[in-house]
Amino acid sequence: MSEENQIVVTRTIDAPSDALFDLLSLPARHKEFDGSGMIVADDHTQRLSAVGDTFTMNMHHESQGGDYQMENHVVTFVDNQLIGWAPARPGEKPAGWKWVYMLKAKSSHVTDVTLTYDWANVEDPELAAMFPAVPEKALEESLNLLAAAVA
Repeated sequence: MSEENQIVVTRTIDAPSDALFDLLSLPARHKEFDGSGMIVADDHTQRLSAVGDTFTMNMHHESQGGDYQMENHVVTFVDNQLIGWAPARPGEKPAGWKWVYMLKAKSSHVTDVTLTYDWANVEDPELAAMFPAVPEKALEESLNLLAAAVA
């Protein structure tokens, strides 16, 4: 579902919420469920454990001049339920967009996963004109890949 400043996709995944959260909180595994194809690898990161944690990802996209890095700031964290981060260029503050995964257990082995790509707080008009930089199909693919990675 696409709204003015965000895209939200949901999928039911046959896996417990703690197993999904385990994947989402380990940046070394993020490439496995990147539907955009931009993630190359994490940059020696640790498991995420709280709001305020940061992790750096090595990225590649031609619109960004090829290889680049993003430093992600964890902005929401509720164990086994909610995790999200706001990207920034290394050493800079986040520019106003974020990725949020919400996990809602339907049973002990089935979880609804909602992925929100939100750029509502992007203030720079030049940057805002680039959104959405990742299409809804790529977010849907991210959830498909997450389901495969947790299997």
